[in-house]
Amino acid sequence: MKSSHIMILGVGSILFSDEGFGIRVLEKLQTLYEFPENVSLVDGGVLGLNLLGVISDADHLIVIDAVRGKGMPGDLYRLEGDAIPARIRAKNSLHQIDLLEALTFCQVLDKVPETVILGVEPEDIETLSTELTSVIHAKIDPMIHMILAELERLGDPAKKQNVKREA
Repeated sequence: MKSSHIMILGVGSILFSDEGFGIRVLEKLQTLYEFPENVSLVDGGVLGLNLLGVISDADHLIVIDAVRGKGMPGDLYRLEGDAIPARIRAKNSLHQIDLLEALTFCQVLDKVPETVILGVEPEDIETLSTELTSVIHAKIDPMIHMILAELERLGDPAKKQNVKREA
């Protein structure tokens, strides 16, 4: 039996401070963990609709992004089902609207992945900076734990890489 394809998709722009959260989480995840062959990590940047082909290949899609949910900066969210369109539209971010459209087009292809969006309430997505704010940077590790929990739920846990530390 073929394992289901799980895609972890980091999205956002690393040029606008906390908007780059999804990409920064993905980068750290890649350095710390090894994943089963059926799990792929994809830097989606701000490609949105251009990710249609990639997204439609997945059976399960875990999207990592900054999400405005009217909470406090640093609040973590897990969105699925009907909660996704409302929250994405609330952000008014072009790449998130495109992502929603890509998921909608997957319905046309009859290949809609089971989608979960894991997000953080951003503090600043307008300042031109490649650095996350300190509040949001502190949420990288808790977000990684959320991603690992999703992989466990799907039956495909990641393994910590054997990183040799120099003295």
